Amino acid sequence: MLNIVDLTKEYKNVTAVDHLNLTIEDGEFFGLLGPNGAGKTTTVRMISTITPKTSGDIVIDGESIDRNLTTIKAKIGVVPQQNNLENEMSAWENLEVHGILYHIGKEKRRQKIAELLEFTGLTERKDDLAKTYSGGMKRKLMIARALLHEPEMLLLDEPTVGLDAGARRKMWDLLKRLKSNGLTVLLTTHYIEEAEVLCDRVGLINKGKLVQLDTPLNLIEEVGKVTVEYFEDGKTHEEFFRTREEANTYAGTIEGEVRIRPSNLEDVFLKFTNRRVES
Repeated sequence: MLNIVDLTKEYKNVTAVDHLNLTIEDGEFFGLLGPNGAGKTTTVRMISTITPKTSGDIVIDGESIDRNLTTIKAKIGVVPQQNNLENEMSAWENLEVHGILYHIGKEKRRQKIAELLEFTGLTERKDDLAKTYSGGMKRKLMIARALLHEPEMLLLDEPTVGLDAGARRKMWDLLKRLKSNGLTVLLTTHYIEEAEVLCDRVGLINKGKLVQLDTPLNLIEEVGKVTVEYFEDGKTHEEFFRTREEANTYAGTIEGEVRIRPSNLEDVFLKFTNRRVES
């Protein structure tokens, strides 16, 4: 579905994305996981044609963005990190405008709007102005808008940033429904649990470079399923082990308070970059 080849973006003396190579299969829910400033949003903006690339290629369904810009745009739905709704319009009006811009016929457009408002749970608030919506509702409306023209791939840039825990969980349920429908999704996030819950595969990105790529389970198993965490010399230390028994043995050699817990994707990221995802 998506093939990224040596994709690079440079801003004067800063390389935001550094020779990124990545393939996302049709129907895959793929996550780019990394801290703020790692290059996630820049990558999404290049794929969505908003930001021009410095070099490399982006190919969607065998078509290069450089050669088929209009065709490619129709295949992509984008939910940006920042709210870009028309806040003085209702939910219905926001979707109507989007449908008109994509030349969707009136009958089909209104049928799709009704379906997507139902899908996102916004039907009862369809006539309310977007500015009256909660953060979670605005995100849902942006997803509905991105799906309206029936894209083949959805780009979600930090879709739950700024949401409280309850709203984030509800958003996960919505994204799981998209996943079950077989849509190809590229998700950027710095929330560890989000990537573990939603993604078929995860790419760990740091300083514009892809440092690891696999399923969440395989990445965790590569580092070690069990983490021993302890505080020493003014900082927290982690050691990783394949079994609980090995972890217990090591923990017995540590003085002071020790925590033994299951490893997660942040441990993987820390192991390969010496940097926390949420830094």
